Amino acid sequence: MISLVVPVLDEMAVLPDLHRRLGAVAAGLGEAVEILYVDDGSGDGSGAWLDARAAEDPRVGVLHLSRNFGHQPACSAGLEAARGDAVVLLDGDLQDPPEVIPDLVKAWKGGAEVVFARRRARDEGAFRGLAIRCFYAVFARLGEVPIPPDAGVFGLMDRRALDAFLGLQERSRFIPGMRAWVGFRQASVEYDRGKRAGGKPKQSLARLFRYAFDGITSFSYRPLRLATLLGLGVSAFAMLYLVRVLVFWALDYDQGVPRGYNTLAVSILFLGGVQLLTIGVLGEYVARIYEEAKQRPLYIVRSRTGRCAEGRTPSA
Repeated sequence: MISLVVPVLDEMAVLPDLHRRLGAVAAGLGEAVEILYVDDGSGDGSGAWLDARAAEDPRVGVLHLSRNFGHQPACSAGLEAARGDAVVLLDGDLQDPPEVIPDLVKAWKGGAEVVFARRRARDEGAFRGLAIRCFYAVFARLGEVPIPPDAGVFGLMDRRALDAFLGLQERSRFIPGMRAWVGFRQASVEYDRGKRAGGKPKQSLARLFRYAFDGITSFSYRPLRLATLLGLGVSAFAMLYLVRVLVFWALDYDQGVPRGYNTLAVSILFLGGVQLLTIGVLGEYVARIYEEAKQRPLYIVRSRTGRCAEGRTPSA
């Protein structure tokens, strides 16, 4: 059986078309298929519409979370509920075209246990697209686990790879990195990512920045090392500047020149900025330690309908 997992947040504008296209793809796979939607606290009627589809189609199941927990926890909830031998995860806004799923399944049947869907082209705004490309460039240099560039959550995991993935219990989740970290035989499939079919993007630039920072800090200690190197560089610069001051003082070179104000102001601002930057980087890692120490559930399920009601799944 193949499971299709779709997180949903206020997607009533696209759900009918999404469900129709998923059904058409499922019918053409030649395998048993379940379609699992995760309602991440929708307030536009998406949950009720999905429940109606679950009542009329035995392949459909719906997990209703108790509130909006965010995209990555919603994805994780669906992955934990999936029972397929292979599980495909895709976003519910139709930017990830369901018609790519047969290519992912073909790569899986060819021996791959983890299949990334790589965006060959993407129809994004200029600034948003540039920011995303910059993230992948930075992650490639800082990240200690290589992931294919332009690979988001859209992809497939074999049951063995998924079981290993579900064993990772961190709260700050970056699914593309976690999926790469578990290893197994990996392959990629390229596709063109289009515009949203309707509705408004749920991921603001601020949320995308936070998501990117979670990805970097979850899979790399290099920001801490860079902060250390920056501190060493500033210290070395300060020592060289001290030598300059002593040499000029010994040669009486600066007589008659107004002393120190600009140099002092620039030095204080520069050193203060370096200190704040370093403390900020340390704070980000300490905050993640704090989140992990609390051991709160990643999400809470309010109710289950359709296939998801046949057997209870973990709530965290």
